[in-house]
Amino acid sequence: MAIGSVLAFSGCLGEDGSSASTRATVVKVAGSTTVMPLVEASAEEFNRLQDQARVSVSGGGTGVGIKNVAEGLADIAMASRDVKAEEIATYGNRFVETLVAYDAIAVVVSQPIADAGVTGLSRDEVKAIYAGEVTNWKEVGGPDERIYVVSREVGSGTRDTFNEMVMGRAEAETPGVTTSHGSNAEVKTAVTRSDKAIGYLGMNYVEGGALQAIAYQGVSPSDEAVKAGSYPLSRELHLYTFGEASPEARAFIDFILSEEGQKIVLETGFVPVR
Repeated sequence: MAIGSVLAFSGCLGEDGSSASTRATVVKVAGSTTVMPLVEASAEEFNRLQDQARVSVSGGGTGVGIKNVAEGLADIAMASRDVKAEEIATYGNRFVETLVAYDAIAVVVSQPIADAGVTGLSRDEVKAIYAGEVTNWKEVGGPDERIYVVSREVGSGTRDTFNEMVMGRAEAETPGVTTSHGSNAEVKTAVTRSDKAIGYLGMNYVEGGALQAIAYQGVSPSDEAVKAGSYPLSRELHLYTFGEASPEARAFIDFILSEEGQKIVLETGFVPVR
């Protein structure tokens, strides 16, 4: 096991007889809500297996995670995009990147819209919807209903990736957006509660709820399509440290990359890297 060699002394008693668990080093992880489910599940198992470190996980978006790790407020940042040039300019080029999983951004619509026949859209059609150039579902083969357009808030790695891949650049304006939300879960709720919405979220959030992932550029999001590189909205998920990781943070990252950790990656709906 990856954690065994680094934390071999876990579970030992201190000189005063106190257990290692009472002296555990806290490893703070923050950032992307896309990466968060796999990191939370990994942290739960990691914390169960040893006593030397306790991993604490919080969200806030990729931008928050990168800022926090650079400013020393977190030990590890979760990121659904690469570090930006402006972030490197602000904090310095000390970010250390680890690829932990693959994911896809799924374009989703309210179930009534899918039932009405909108089961796939081209990039041009999705771009036109978010640009405000297409405002009614009938323009893309759906019912005569105004499109309710859901997006992520500024600072989201999912938003940046979507904008770059669909709109042409991460900083693109999206005047067609009706409402923006801070997490994948909130986007899912917004699309599910509407009968005429479109949105985008991490592929692992699709299951459950009155919504459907649709084909994009003729390809539906799936593990097979992501692995094959045929789904256009596939992406890498990373963990970042700022400079060399502490032994405890390194042990947690190694655990996620281990056979046990990659099983958790798969179980939480992502595509393993190993």
